[in-house]
Amino acid sequence: MIINLADTELMLSFAEEMAFNGQRFAAFNTDEVTDTYTIEFFRKSLDAQEYCLVMTNEANYFQSVPVEAVIDDLKAVMESGIDISENVAFDLTGFAKRFRDRKELLENNLNTNTMNQKNLEYLKDQLKYTGFGETFDAELKENMMKGDKDFKIMHTGIMNNGLPNKDTLTVELSFKKSEQTDMYFFNSYHVNLQKEENKPGLEQTFYINKDSASITMKEAYNLMEGRSVNKDLKTREGESYNSWLKIDFKQSDSQGNFKLNQYHQNYGYDLEASLSKHSIKELNTPRYKDDLLNSLKKGNLQSVTFVVGSAESKMYVEANPQFKTVNVYDENLQRINHRESKEEKKAESQKETVSKDQKKNLDSEQGDSGSKDNKVKKRKTPTL
Repeated sequence: MIINLADTELMLSFAEEMAFNGQRFAAFNTDEVTDTYTIEFFRKSLDAQEYCLVMTNEANYFQSVPVEAVIDDLKAVMESGIDISENVAFDLTGFAKRFRDRKELLENNLNTNTMNQKNLEYLKDQLKYTGFGETFDAELKENMMKGDKDFKIMHTGIMNNGLPNKDTLTVELSFKKSEQTDMYFFNSYHVNLQKEENKPGLEQTFYINKDSASITMKEAYNLMEGRSVNKDLKTREGESYNSWLKIDFKQSDSQGNFKLNQYHQNYGYDLEASLSKHSIKELNTPRYKDDLLNSLKKGNLQSVTFVVGSAESKMYVEANPQFKTVNVYDENLQRINHRESKEEKKAESQKETVSKDQKKNLDSEQGDSGSKDNKVKKRKTPTL
């Protein structure tokens, strides 16, 4: 439809009035400028088509459209912000189509950008809570902008768990785009733990769980060191449960991953009770005790203070749910036999018992001596 641009507002008002009065279709000459005098309105589509058929000839071609389409096109011109004060022939239908297409494209781009930004923030949070911090924010965004179906990010760091040794941890983080949307997902990370230079490292892939807590990078390191980690997990049916995890280095699957053994909450391991069997100073202060328990649940080899008599010594402990105990190491990280560490309190108890017995015997001897003296004195007393 061709109209006078200056008639846009008038045409819109007229078409809306016709629609309000029940006129559902409009017919017009496509080769001439249409105004309120040359456009015709009809209640039925058949009447509008018949009118166009009668009016069309070699010089003129008439077309009918729903009145709502005319109203929408006129509104598009008003919404576009174009100057409608000029008296010029204006292709209403073509302009409205181009305006809507451009608007849709902009909205799609805006939606895409919004979605990508939300996706980026979601992935950044995932990395942060999996222990990788904010190191990869720029690299993550750059890879997402490329739009590849998948990409990887490499990271190498030094892990020492607060100890003199320095282990090299190389991590390969894997991201993949959804087949249905443009959303990216953080699926897994592959770890290579190298303890000595120029020697092959120990490797394991850890998968990101959507419905339960994923294994953090520090926890992955602790697991690969042979320690145990406590996690809240979910069954396939979505039921929550607590379990200790430990890598079984004697078994591996077809992908080369070692088996991850679970010691369920019903297995009966009580970390606090196992610690209480040792004379650990930190257990006497609630705050230090909680910190110690939380650290051991993350799989850390934790420094503690052992108290034997009046002497204090630095030791290290780690959880051992498989055997329902804790492993103890001296300050040089030499494993202390469990039986030996268990005897600490026993030795102290025996010392106290011996001391009490000695005191009791001494008191008894002193009592007997006093009685004998009294008897002797009585014998020497003359009889009256």
